[in-house]
Amino acid sequence: MGYKFRIAGVFLLLLASIAALVAVAIIQDTWAFNEYTIEVNKHTLYGIVIDSGSSRSNVYLYEWPGEKQNETGVVTETLNCKVMGEGISAMKVDPDTKKDVKSLEAFQVCMDKVLKIIPSAKHNTTTLFLGATAGMRLLHEQNEARSNEIMESIRTYLSSLPFNFQNASIITGQEEGLYGWVTANYLKGNLLEKNLWNTYVHPDGRKTTGSMDLGGASTQIAFAVPEDLRGPDYMNVKMYGYSYNVYTHSFLCYGKNELGKKVLEKIVEVTIFSYANPCYPEGFNITIEVSEIFDSKCTNPKRLYSPDQTFFMVGGSNSDKCKEIVKSVFDFNTCSHKQCSFNGVEQPPVTGEFMAYAGFFYTARALLLNGTSYLEQFNATIGNFCHTHWTVVSLQVNKLLSNDIILHFKAFRGLFIFMDVFTMVRL
Repeated sequence: MGYKFRIAGVFLLLLASIAALVAVAIIQDTWAFNEYTIEVNKHTLYGIVIDSGSSRSNVYLYEWPGEKQNETGVVTETLNCKVMGEGISAMKVDPDTKKDVKSLEAFQVCMDKVLKIIPSAKHNTTTLFLGATAGMRLLHEQNEARSNEIMESIRTYLSSLPFNFQNASIITGQEEGLYGWVTANYLKGNLLEKNLWNTYVHPDGRKTTGSMDLGGASTQIAFAVPEDLRGPDYMNVKMYGYSYNVYTHSFLCYGKNELGKKVLEKIVEVTIFSYANPCYPEGFNITIEVSEIFDSKCTNPKRLYSPDQTFFMVGGSNSDKCKEIVKSVFDFNTCSHKQCSFNGVEQPPVTGEFMAYAGFFYTARALLLNGTSYLEQFNATIGNFCHTHWTVVSLQVNKLLSNDIILHFKAFRGLFIFMDVFTMVRL
């Protein structure tokens, strides 16, 4: 079909993180880092990036040599620390600040680890950034005042740390997509490689790889396009002395969590008493509160529900019906451009190889697909999964996942990913 799609596990731990620092380094005009001495390399520089997604935050510590390669640093991840608890969008919900205090204490656990790694004499010269993604973008549209209050609280906390705090901001969907593209190509060696003389050079003839990122509240696609294409979803980036024109778009409300709510909304719309969910395995059942579906801007109830109403859902194990429901939350008909993906979003023709990561990888792992998986294999596995009884599924998948409460979305997520991939990269 002109493209290849792979779910790459080998890059999982770095993909969601290196991009933030590398891409910020590109976009910013200058970096005000000073050198500090360590035993291995006295010219090593450090930077801290906090990735605040819709589900959680992660603190990353990076290092790179003081010298740059054509004005861009060669970055290595030194620490990846998961901040326990929910994402920052859950802060400032009520006047009781105990929950928010616990959130900041969770941040401090990770920051204490960072403090131990970086020599104390150089803490104040290590630059610190925080980038919030779709969870906060969504909250900002729903409740701008609370969004601003959360970000100000985060800035106050980060400013109190002994680092060179630069900024905490909500990044755009285009930026998030671009960061993923930079990361995928950086890690695959498409932007820079070492030659026989152990010096970095641009890999001649190497094609770039498209990237697909499945988050909790949004999903992003990005890939290189010809230089003459221009528009709001096209961003030019310079890496190691070479320029790239990248198409990047973020689909808000089409992350795994928010899309899940949209699908559940479709199911409860067409029935009143019995809720058979074809996207859940047979033998599985769960009680879902109304707020779990309609607490988001991504859903819009067609009738009134009591705030304490619940929906008892049972698994139907019907992949065809599930796919039909999932497809219904995409608009394939509206398009005022030469070519669109879905929901009227312009997208140029797609060719070449793509790398999918984040939520794509975790779903593949739950389906027991390890390493690299191609789309045909992925789709076939989804069908088998959705027609397997829950007793078998729970035993099988729990070998990998300690918290089985998240499993009830796996069949649905898998089908969504198939639709997502098919629509976004179709020619």
